[in-house]
Amino acid sequence: MAYLSDKIGSQGGIYKRYSRFLEKLEIITFEDFLYHIPARYQDFSIVSKIASIQEGETVTVKGVVKSIKNEYTRRGFIIQKAKVEDETGIINVIWFNQPYIPKSIREGEEISLSGKAEKRENTLQLTSPDFEPIIDGVTIHTGRLVPVYPETRGVSSKWIRRQIYKLFKENKDEMMDFLPDTLRKKYNFDSLYASLFKIHFPNTLGEAEKAKQRLSFDELFLIQLSSDIRRKEWKEKLKGTGFKIDKNMPKINKFIEKLPFILTSAQKKAVEDILHDLSSNKPMNRLLQGDVGSGKTVVAGVAMYTAHLNGFQSVIMAPTEILANQHYKTISSLLKPFGLKIELRTSSSKNKTLDNGHLTFDILVGTHAVIHKGVSFKKLGLVIIDEQHRFGVEQRGIIRKKGGNPHVLTMTATPIPRTIALTLYGDLDLSTLYEMPKGRRVVKTWLVPNEKREKAYAWIKKHIDENKGQVFIICPFIEESESMATVKAAVGEYERLKKNVFNGYKIALLHGKLKSKEKEEILSNFKNKIMQILVATPVVEVGIDIPGADIIIIETAERFGLAQLHQLRGRVGRSERQSYCMLFTDSNSPYALKRLKALEQTNIGAELAELDLKLRGPGEIYGTEQSGRGYLKIASFSDLTLIEQTKKEAQNFANKLNKFPMLVQKVEEINVKNISPD
Repeated sequence: MAYLSDKIGSQGGIYKRYSRFLEKLEIITFEDFLYHIPARYQDFSIVSKIASIQEGETVTVKGVVKSIKNEYTRRGFIIQKAKVEDETGIINVIWFNQPYIPKSIREGEEISLSGKAEKRENTLQLTSPDFEPIIDGVTIHTGRLVPVYPETRGVSSKWIRRQIYKLFKENKDEMMDFLPDTLRKKYNFDSLYASLFKIHFPNTLGEAEKAKQRLSFDELFLIQLSSDIRRKEWKEKLKGTGFKIDKNMPKINKFIEKLPFILTSAQKKAVEDILHDLSSNKPMNRLLQGDVGSGKTVVAGVAMYTAHLNGFQSVIMAPTEILANQHYKTISSLLKPFGLKIELRTSSSKNKTLDNGHLTFDILVGTHAVIHKGVSFKKLGLVIIDEQHRFGVEQRGIIRKKGGNPHVLTMTATPIPRTIALTLYGDLDLSTLYEMPKGRRVVKTWLVPNEKREKAYAWIKKHIDENKGQVFIICPFIEESESMATVKAAVGEYERLKKNVFNGYKIALLHGKLKSKEKEEILSNFKNKIMQILVATPVVEVGIDIPGADIIIIETAERFGLAQLHQLRGRVGRSERQSYCMLFTDSNSPYALKRLKALEQTNIGAELAELDLKLRGPGEIYGTEQSGRGYLKIASFSDLTLIEQTKKEAQNFANKLNKFPMLVQKVEEINVKNISPD
C-alpha cells in the first residue's frame, strides 16, 4: 500500500512507468491524485432495464455477459461483439479495434455498461460503451456521475479514476482534517475526506459543487495564512543590515540626475519606498510590478548603486539567458560610468575570474547559474529576482543564504490584478510602476481579419522600404511549453514568409531550441539592423530590447491570453518612433474578437489582466507557460468574495496557530511548495 506522501515513482512497477507522464499533470505524490480535480462529469446515472431502453438514450445497463468474441472483417478490422442479458431481455454490444476487451470481460460475469443506444437493422445495440465488472455492487466508471479528468498522453481518465478510488479505500485514515471545527461549522463544510470523495464521486452536481466550495476555501485560506506567517517572520525574526541612506543621498541624487531621462513620478515613489526599506535592519522584501518598458531595471539600478555605496555586492537573477544578457547591457550602461564592476554569469558565459575565485565584481548578473558552487560572495547585500514565479523556492533560498539575509527585491512585468497580487504575494510589500517613461508613444494596435492579411503585408513592406522599420512576427504556442511542435510551426511560417511574402527582404528565425550563441548572433544582427524581419516563437516575450523594431505581428492571436499579448506588444514602442501591433486572427468567435478588441482600446496591462480574469480565468494572467503551474488547483482568483473571506479568517487564526497543530503542519507544507519567498 502506498502512503499519500509517497512519490509515484517510488512504488515501482506500473507507477514508475507512469510517473513521467503524471508529472505533466502535476501529480508527483499520491496525495496529488486527490487534488487532481475533475474537469467535468459524464452523466451515466440513468440505469435502465434492457426492455425499457429507447433509441438515442445515454443509459447504463447492468447484466450478465452471455457471449463475447473478436470478429475479423475482410478489410482487416477487428470488431468486438457481446450479448448482455438482464431479467427483461438481451442487448447487443459492439466495440471497434479493441481486441483486449474479450480478455477483460468473461462470459457469465456481471458487468455495467454506459453508452448511447443505437438502432442497427431494427435491433437496439450499445456502441463502444464504457464498461466495468460490478464488484460488491459498486461501480465507478458507469451508472453514476462519472468524473472526467485533465489528461495527458498515456494517462486516461479511466486509469486516473481507478487510482483515486483505490486511494480512498486504502488511505482513509491519512486524510485527517486540518481545518478547525469552528470554521467547518461556521461555513457548514463537510469533513476533508467527505469533500474530497464527493468532488470525485458525487451523487449529484450540487454535492460536487458543495465539495468544491470547501476545497476552494482550504486552498485560499492556506495561501493567505502562510503569507501572513511568512510576513510576520520576515519582519520579526530575520535580521539584516540597514544601509546608510542619508549619508549617501547626495551621491544617489547625483546618479539619478545623470540618468539619460527623467524618472516618472511612479519610479520616484518606488525608489523612495525601496530606499526606506534598505535603511532598515529588517531585510527588504518588496515586489516591484510594472508594465513592459515601465523602467523597473532603472529603479533596480538605484538600489544596486545604493548597495555599492554601502560597501555591498548585488546580484540580479533572471530566468532566461536572453533576459540576463539584456539586464547586463542595461545595468552596465547605467552603472559602469560610476566605476562599478559588473559581471555576467550564465550557463554559456561563465566568467573566468569567477571560476578562479577572484570575486571582484560589484554586481553579478545571471541566470540560475549564479547559485552554483563556483560562485561565492564577499559581501552580498542585495538580491534582485526578475520574474520570480519562474524560479523555484529552493533556488531563491540558496541565493539568499549566500548573503546572510540580504535585502530582496522581486520584479515582474506580468500584469497582475491587485487582488491576486495581494493573495499570491501577500508577504511582500508592493510597489507599482503605472506610468511609461516620457517620450514613449502608445503602440497603435489593430485587429486584422484574414481577408485583410494581404493588404497588411503590403503596408508593412512599404513601411520597411520608406522608414527603415523592423518587424517581429510571432508564431503562436501550440503546446504549453516551447516544444518541437511550436518550433516546427515557426520554421514552417518562416519558410512561407521568406518564399511567398517577404521575398527579397532580410529575414531571420528565432526559437527556444537554438543554442545560446545562435540566439545571441540572431538578436545582434536584428538589433544592428542587418536583418529586417524576425520570425519567432513567444521566446521573445520578455528580455529583448530592439529600439528599431516598430511593428509586431502576432499570428493566431486568439490563442494567447490578453496579458501575454500585452507583453508581446511591449517588444515594440521602445523608442520615440510610432510603433504598431497587428493581431492576426482567423477566428469569427464574438467572444475571441471581444477579447482582442480590448487590446485596440487600452495599453494598460493591469486593466487587460482584470478583463482576462473575468473572461478567461486566472491561468491566462500568467501566460501559457504559467497556466499549468497550478497556483490554484481548485479555487478561482475571480472569486473575490472568497478571497476576502479567507483573508479575514487567516488574519484571525495567524496569532493562535499553536492551538491547531494539524493546521500548523499543513501551513508548513504550503510554505515549502508556495511561490512566495521561502
